[in-house]
Amino acid sequence: MKEITLETKIADLLNDYEGMKDILIKINPKFKKLNNPVLRRTLAKIAGVRQAAVVGGMDPMDLLNQLRVAVGQTPVEVKAVEKTEAEKAPEWIANEPKESIDANELLDKEENPLAKSYNILRKMQNGEILQITSDFKPEPLIEEFEKNGHQVFSQEVAKDKFVTYVQK
Repeated sequence: MKEITLETKIADLLNDYEGMKDILIKINPKFKKLNNPVLRRTLAKIAGVRQAAVVGGMDPMDLLNQLRVAVGQTPVEVKAVEKTEAEKAPEWIANEPKESIDANELLDKEENPLAKSYNILRKMQNGEILQITSDFKPEPLIEEFEKNGHQVFSQEVAKDKFVTYVQK
């Protein structure tokens, strides 16, 4: 079996290791979302261990080492990382969002939040904003939007309530 790293995709873990879904859920109950077939088919393919940890509100190295131990791999040494100052909200998020979606509602209906977001963004004008609410920080979506040139800002506004703004 391949060595598990922070970049290992969740879909690969699910395919390569028997019972991995249950291991992930045992590590963090927020990973129950992996029971959703849409999430497994889509977001699990783009989300690595690092992004999954952020979604689960965990330290990435902690998740990595718990997964490595669960499959019989040696934990990796955790290097101390300085905490950075919280990211300051950009001025553009003060603008009224043109569209809003709820990622949890979409997942409950077995719809793909990333595909829905891109369908909306395609119809928007430059500078307009899409607002995404969820009960987790949608790190895999954030990285995909940034890779495609969008401005993104995400913040936790209440316990288990994140609002992510995407500017076209």
